[in-house]
Amino acid sequence: MAQRQLSDDEVALLQGFLANVVQPGQCLRLIEESAGKRPCPRCGGTRCHRSGHANGLQRYRCVACRRSFNALTSTPLARLRLRDKWLPYFQCLIESCTVRKAAERVAVAKSTSFRWRHRFIAAVRRERRPQLSGIVEADETYHLESQKGSRHLDRRPRKRGGTASKRGISKEFDCILVARDRTRQTCEFVTGRGPVSASQLSEHLKPVLAPDILLISDAARAYVTFARQAGITHEAVNVKAGMRTRGAIHIQGVNAWHSRFKAWLRRFNGVASRYLANYTGWLRVLDTAAWPAPAQWLRVAVASA
Repeated sequence: MAQRQLSDDEVALLQGFLANVVQPGQCLRLIEESAGKRPCPRCGGTRCHRSGHANGLQRYRCVACRRSFNALTSTPLARLRLRDKWLPYFQCLIESCTVRKAAERVAVAKSTSFRWRHRFIAAVRRERRPQLSGIVEADETYHLESQKGSRHLDRRPRKRGGTASKRGISKEFDCILVARDRTRQTCEFVTGRGPVSASQLSEHLKPVLAPDILLISDAARAYVTFARQAGITHEAVNVKAGMRTRGAIHIQGVNAWHSRFKAWLRRFNGVASRYLANYTGWLRVLDTAAWPAPAQWLRVAVASA
């Protein structure tokens, strides 16, 4: 019998079918296993006893405050339904599917697909950030502020793909700060609007830096001030003067991450500023390739709560 080569559309349909083949109760079992024995999410009490089941999950009651909870209470995944479709949807996140494509593959509404995207990513990116060591590169990139989807704008509306009204970096741009060491461990932060300040660097960078690192940045004054105040060894690369590298002193690793992020982000046709941190966290998780399977994403989402 002659073999026929499947078309791209047929391959996509087959992948969608296989992605939806999930054993009944598999997601619930993974949730219970990942959560383990949680303390009370309201008072932190550790004395809890079983108190029946609801929607397939074991409920517990806290002896101290008498409130009941389950493995998902007070997490971004709380109160979401259709749990038999969560694992196929995590596969869509691994493949960076758009909202519409993910909705079609998993057979949910587009509004559900959008809500799941941000709830799931918010849960996954809450995992503890790595500590950066050795030589650490730090630099920021900027994304034009967007109020996409907002019913009440605080500025005049502009067409999709519009430009800033002022030249250079201003309060019209969201600042994305990225720090990356030479082992490719990455931490990213959305620090707010406009150029990054020394106080913002101290707030976001200092907790993830080992005490004996060498910090490399561009020649922005904020980094010089931050390094002096934090007692960190610092080297600057004057990119504006045309300097790219000075031996091992460069910020090409972090700038490469910026380029990948901007290229990856284009597929989503505009991202609202209020969700920007979810997208930077999403790419960070994809970049590590540490969790290649949907079940691993679900475990991390539940365990990081």
